[in-house]
Amino acid sequence: MKVGCIGLGDIARKAYLPVLTALPGVELHLQTRTPATLSAVADAHRIPAAQRHTDLDSLLAAGPDAVFVHAPTSAHPEIAGRLLDAGVPTYVDKPLAYELAESERLVALAQERGTALAVGFNRRLAPAYAQCAGRPRDLILMQKNRVGLPEDPRTMVLDDFIHVVDTLRFLAPGPVTDTAVRARITDGLMHHVVLQLSGDGFTAIGTMNRRSGSAEEILEVSGQDTKRQVLNLSDVVDHEGPTTVRRRGDWVPVARQRGIEQCVLGFLEAVRAGEALDAQDALETHRLCERVLQEAREQAS
Repeated sequence: MKVGCIGLGDIARKAYLPVLTALPGVELHLQTRTPATLSAVADAHRIPAAQRHTDLDSLLAAGPDAVFVHAPTSAHPEIAGRLLDAGVPTYVDKPLAYELAESERLVALAQERGTALAVGFNRRLAPAYAQCAGRPRDLILMQKNRVGLPEDPRTMVLDDFIHVVDTLRFLAPGPVTDTAVRARITDGLMHHVVLQLSGDGFTAIGTMNRRSGSAEEILEVSGQDTKRQVLNLSDVVDHEGPTTVRRRGDWVPVARQRGIEQCVLGFLEAVRAGEALDAQDALETHRLCERVLQEAREQAS
């Protein structure tokens, strides 16, 4: 199976390539416009010269069966559009695009071509988060914070807060009937944002503070006199009778802990089975992010 990887930045090198290079039966093709990076990464993984590409035309000429796109978000529409138009099953790091119209176009193109399109919402498959979907979830709280990093609102919401938005949607135990947004935007930069989703018998609240005292990610689900906390996608604290703490095993790969490995395996399995994965649900997360941006800007004006 020929599998392409476009973009060789941190996320590709640290999370995806360790998984892809360990899979039997995969002929990995790498593509980046930067020759020095291509050589360094390909040499590190012993990728033959014939499987190294500095442009998309060369990669497409190799006839890939599937491609992972890890290029900067601004390049997603062009790259993913060309892959889908060529009928190549495509996995794209979140988000599909910064602009909702571009995300909608890519999803429509994939549907029109009958080609698989997947978006990298890895937290849905991270074991500690996925297991929360089987627990009482009357109240869901999620924080994803950083230090000293106020940012352009669209960049912050689509590149980072989108993880919080999608996780709340994933864990919501029923249809969302009410949505509320609060945010602080100062001098054009977003400092914090809060999203509240609610429905029959549940409330889900997600927050991001870019002026927090620490870089952290905390998920908490509670209900029926039980509570589970997940700290930084690894440590699980259960409050159900005596408090118990379960830590990530010393030899559990980070890619598995964060759901990356499961995303890769699931996508390639679907491609082998000829399943045209539909990104429509992922698009709903993008639409909710757009609503968060619109309401945050209205409050700032």
